[in-house]
Amino acid sequence: MLEVKGLTRRFGDRTVLDEVSFSVPANGMTGFVGANGAGKTTTMRIIMGVLKSHSGSVYFNGTQIADADRARFGYMPEERGLYPKQQVLDQLQYLGQLHGMSRGDARTEALDLLDRFGIADRTKDKLESLSLGNQQRVQVAASLMHHPTALVLDEPFSGLDPLAVDSMTSLLAERAATGVPILFSSHQLDLIDQLCDNLVVLAGGKIVASGTAAELRARASAKHVVVTPPDAGWLREQPGVGVLDVAGPRALVEFADDATAQRVLRAAVQRGAVTEFAPQRPSLAEIYREVIR
Repeated sequence: MLEVKGLTRRFGDRTVLDEVSFSVPANGMTGFVGANGAGKTTTMRIIMGVLKSHSGSVYFNGTQIADADRARFGYMPEERGLYPKQQVLDQLQYLGQLHGMSRGDARTEALDLLDRFGIADRTKDKLESLSLGNQQRVQVAASLMHHPTALVLDEPFSGLDPLAVDSMTSLLAERAATGVPILFSSHQLDLIDQLCDNLVVLAGGKIVASGTAAELRARASAKHVVVTPPDAGWLREQPGVGVLDVAGPRALVEFADDATAQRVLRAAVQRGAVTEFAPQRPSLAEIYREVIR
């Protein structure tokens, strides 16, 4: 378990983080989302000890984090931090050795990761000769080299093609299954919805929502899909019904309460066929948009 409690950070007169608290459980992936400037990168830098907070603390497995803990973490910064003129395999091997791996083990792990990412044929190439997407693959591989005890990844999917995204998600899922807490930020809300067991939403330096996917969906506004041929427009006239969208026989609505839903269902049956009347499961992307309004 990775936890941040009450993190506050200011730059001059501007408060970038304001009492930020959340947890990153083991055995799953936690998505960290928010608009540009919300404070995600600052939070990750504090977790990794790159920045200091003005108040608050970071905990790992219930104990205030120490440098020895951070040394076992895998970190991918938003700005790539590798050596552009060094060969890909050489620098991954070097980084593995910095984390205490033997030269042989570091080489084996690097070759395996590069193969998983589909760039095993680029081991002798200098990093600067690779496309931006392939440089991103190497950067991710660097964060995974030493089998870290936690992963903190700032926009790891940026610039990756669909095949690389698939490779990345597979690798992260494998590491999460071994008990590694994974925190990653992304603006790609479809990926957040696909991958995340937990979500943390940051806006203006404050947490506006956090929890498991099931918890957040339970808190979200309940919406129903109603399909009543030939035209669902009559729902606009029903008291206690908020019509969000109507397209012919299909409508997306919000009911004031369960009693209203049952009343509308009876009315729909009396009018004729009802081919669908069901709650709509909100995506995490929809939950994100709702909580930052």
